[in-house]
Amino acid sequence: MPAALLLSHPATACAAPPSRDELAIVSIDRQPPADMAEELDHFLAQLAGYLKPEDIEQVAAAYHFSASAHRGQFRTSGEPYVSHPLAVAETLAHWRLDPQALSAALLHDVMEDTAITKAQIAQDFGKVTAELVDGVSKLDRIEHQSYEEAQAENFRKMLLAMAQDVRVILIKLSDRLHNMRTLHAVDIDKRRRIARETLDIYAPIANRLGLNMLFRELQELSFRSLNPMRYRVLAKAVRAARGNRREVVDKILAALKQRLADAHIDAEVGGREKHLYGIYRKMREKRLAFSQVLDIYGFRVVVADVSTCYLALGALHGLYKPVPGKFKDYIAIPKANGYQSLHTTLIGPYGTPVEVQIRTHDMNHVAESGVASHWLYKDAATLSDLQRTTHLWLQSLLDLQTATVDSAEFLEHVKIDLFPDEVYVFTPAGKILSLRRGATAVDFAYAVHTDIGNRCVACKINHEHLPLRTELRNGDRVEIVTATSAAPNPNWLSFVKTGKARAQIRHFLKTKQQEESAALGEHLLSQALYNLGHRIEELGAAAWQRFLRTFSGKSRREVLTEIGLGKRLPAIVARRLVDKQGGKAPPPRGGAIRIQGSQGMAVQLARCCRPIPGDPIVGVIRAGQGLVVHTHDCPTLRGPKTGRGSGKPKEWVEVEWDARTQGPFDVLVKVVAQNAPGVLARLAATIAEHDTNINNVRMDADGSRTTALYFTLQVTGRQHLARILRSLRHLPTVTRISRLKEDH
Repeated sequence: MPAALLLSHPATACAAPPSRDELAIVSIDRQPPADMAEELDHFLAQLAGYLKPEDIEQVAAAYHFSASAHRGQFRTSGEPYVSHPLAVAETLAHWRLDPQALSAALLHDVMEDTAITKAQIAQDFGKVTAELVDGVSKLDRIEHQSYEEAQAENFRKMLLAMAQDVRVILIKLSDRLHNMRTLHAVDIDKRRRIARETLDIYAPIANRLGLNMLFRELQELSFRSLNPMRYRVLAKAVRAARGNRREVVDKILAALKQRLADAHIDAEVGGREKHLYGIYRKMREKRLAFSQVLDIYGFRVVVADVSTCYLALGALHGLYKPVPGKFKDYIAIPKANGYQSLHTTLIGPYGTPVEVQIRTHDMNHVAESGVASHWLYKDAATLSDLQRTTHLWLQSLLDLQTATVDSAEFLEHVKIDLFPDEVYVFTPAGKILSLRRGATAVDFAYAVHTDIGNRCVACKINHEHLPLRTELRNGDRVEIVTATSAAPNPNWLSFVKTGKARAQIRHFLKTKQQEESAALGEHLLSQALYNLGHRIEELGAAAWQRFLRTFSGKSRREVLTEIGLGKRLPAIVARRLVDKQGGKAPPPRGGAIRIQGSQGMAVQLARCCRPIPGDPIVGVIRAGQGLVVHTHDCPTLRGPKTGRGSGKPKEWVEVEWDARTQGPFDVLVKVVAQNAPGVLARLAATIAEHDTNINNVRMDADGSRTTALYFTLQVTGRQHLARILRSLRHLPTVTRISRLKEDH
């Protein structure tokens, strides 16, 4: 412990730390504030139950360090600020965490609210403790443009630190728990914002880690702050129902105990009242009145071992009839957070539904304390199944990080995976995978492996070929069919449910777009350089280095990608690249950009005019879209600046159809035919004779003798379309036919 310490003297806990010039060297007073001495003694006594004396001395030193650093700072409630880190450490002590985690909890705010540095903490308390404190500490908000951006980046930093060491999130959850318990001291707007953040992020993380008691309390505290009136009304109704139903509950409890005793099963049986937020959510989701929510009480049976759990289940099913479909075996198939128990719902006396959970003592301990209940850092070989499951989830956060650049997008993917409802499915080899409810075959493919997801083309669910968007159900056996040439479809983003699948699809599409945009940008730059009398191959490394140093600061590939996406004009880049090079006679021209269709991410066929091979076309660079191909007479290209008499605009690009283009290409055809039986069938048969697929058809009947039919056909080009139209005109029922270049 150092003899002196650099301290700040901010007026409040939220004041910005002063500069080093404003600091003074003062001696540390090893005596805690008088009003905190009793709390400290109670805390140290709690540690004596499982820590060595030298470990307790280290934690006590961390407390004195924190108390000195926070001297002069007070919470909004008026308490000394050090009371907050002490309360956080007490929660961790209840979970029996190690000295490094306890020390980090006591020091978790010193880097934010004082001038203490990470290096100082590492010097006095070790590198591990310093890393934990740094993982919990927020980032400098000055770097961000809004509160939302700052919060998203802070969450990202915290979650990635958690992936390296789960103690980071345990400290943060304990920090949030104490803040929620004392939330009444802050103003109502801040109270609601913190409560919403807790309900959306921290409570689901606690549930994901199996910290059931903490999860429930965070939900209750958030509900009380977000909906104070509803909370009070519901609490009053539950108190009244508690008295009205006490006789029924006591009767059920006595019957359960007697039945288990008759079956010679030694068990602890207790009743439990459902949490207010759980009752409120059930009323809201199922649109029930409070009087219709009968199962506000549940019962828990704790026995010695797993086999006795099933014996107890059979005994209770003999006492009361079970409700079909309401039995869940989380012992054979544990939840993703390690939770294990048997759940069953029985029909008790007076038709009252009775919810019963049956578990062992170890399962009960895990259900209450989750990942904190088996705390091991010594040997990876001794990790429990719960810790391995948690480790896999934490590693998935790192996978999301590699596939995501934007902090808000990263947070969105994490929130998707924090939903508590799960579905359990099987691989062909019999391995069980846990996915969030509503997950599809594509989510399953990405859960198996990223490469499987990127290459999947079809799926078999229970040996039956089904669409990839099919939602999975408990017990489904899923087999994914892959192809080496396959790639993710952007439409998958409309139905995937898991954060990993969404992040990996977006990552693949962004990477693919960048590759194709870079190739397009190189072609556009080559044309621009030709107009200046240069070849792109003749540009030396010195020209690129000068350009990047002076105008960009990015890499050559990034510049080419931005040109392909329309974010930079190729003519300007070309002039700057050859600024100090003399012009030359134009070399043989490289030709127009050849278009094969919209298969790529950087080249798109315009929806406004639907060009097909054979149509005269022109390319237009659109910022963020790349090259958009229009027909030469597209109405959207007309106007005062882009009309035919004004010359070719600078953003136009010379393009032509590639001879290898095969299609298919969508084209819209309007057919006006007599309103008679069998007309649609004859039209469809004629179209099918030309090996043409009808992608869509709609009719516009106004009650007259004729009907307008709009066909979206898939053709290989203009000649193919001409043959189809010629055959349709020969039908006696057709009075008029035309190609439409805009949707009607």
